[in-house]
Amino acid sequence: KIINIDSAAGVLTCQSGCVLETLDQTLEQHGLMMPLDMGSKGSCNIGGNVSTNAGGLRLLRYGSLHGTILGLELVQANGDILDLLSTLKKDNTGYHLKNLFIGSEGTLGMITAVAIQCPPFPKAVNLAFLGVNSFEKVIDTFQLAKSMVSEVLSATEMIDAKSIDACLEQFGFKRPVGNYPFYMLIETQGSHMAHDEEKLQNFLQKAIDCGIVEDGVVASEPSKIRQLWEIREKVPVAIPKMGYTLKYDVSLPLKYFYSVVPEIQNRIGDEGIAFGYGHVGDGNIHLNIVLPKFKQEVVDKIEPYVYEFVSKYKGSISAEHGVGFRKREYLHF
Repeated sequence: KIINIDSAAGVLTCQSGCVLETLDQTLEQHGLMMPLDMGSKGSCNIGGNVSTNAGGLRLLRYGSLHGTILGLELVQANGDILDLLSTLKKDNTGYHLKNLFIGSEGTLGMITAVAIQCPPFPKAVNLAFLGVNSFEKVIDTFQLAKSMVSEVLSATEMIDAKSIDACLEQFGFKRPVGNYPFYMLIETQGSHMAHDEEKLQNFLQKAIDCGIVEDGVVASEPSKIRQLWEIREKVPVAIPKMGYTLKYDVSLPLKYFYSVVPEIQNRIGDEGIAFGYGHVGDGNIHLNIVLPKFKQEVVDKIEPYVYEFVSKYKGSISAEHGVGFRKREYLHF
């Protein structure tokens, strides 16, 4: 249950079993919003989000949970209750023990309650859906967005053509723009609709004039924004419908962000299909590999090679989905 909402301070205190989407809907009534958002928001619990240090779609704007979590209540393995449930933004009276538990996946204790800093609910939201011809131009587009709409930029997502095609095929969505190798979603959140929409339109026009974006649409109506976001959020649901799917959640420096997809595709050849999509704004790519059926020889080609590749470029083998059981033996990467 929700324990308290301090509208003035923008702080939510709740039990760990609260569903993320329910929290977001409740906070909206108080002029606030959750600082994280993800496709699984309708089923994931805030305690699990904190335990895995979930990132989601808007980490670019609101930062990680290490920055937004103010306090925690936990139960340790011996049954002791650890009360770290502070709601203060500034507290330098000792070690910040709460940060040990964020992302620890229950290995140090079970989170039972959370205090989290919540930003104001935006009065103006705009979303651009873009078609781009190369990953180099994805980077150029991101850089241009940071220079032209940085004060309201809230999300920058990339989806490759194979991922979009899978989503459209499985769910029957209409393609928002033409056929391109890469697609991007650029979202702004602010307080002045006309101002923010004009800035995003100016950004899109310059991106097209400079030749880094081929085509794009801008949505400001909530229903249209929801339709465009649904395409991105359904991608990880659509791909597993195509066959046996291996999923990898990794971080890479921006210039190597997409390189892991063709690298793995070349390694497995025609024995599978590699897909790439994710949060280009924070370097987190979701690599999905679809096989017609499970084949250990193909898995052996992928693991541990994919982790070696990520380590080679100083990336992380676990960006936001946690370590769990499957990645423990690869932590040395």
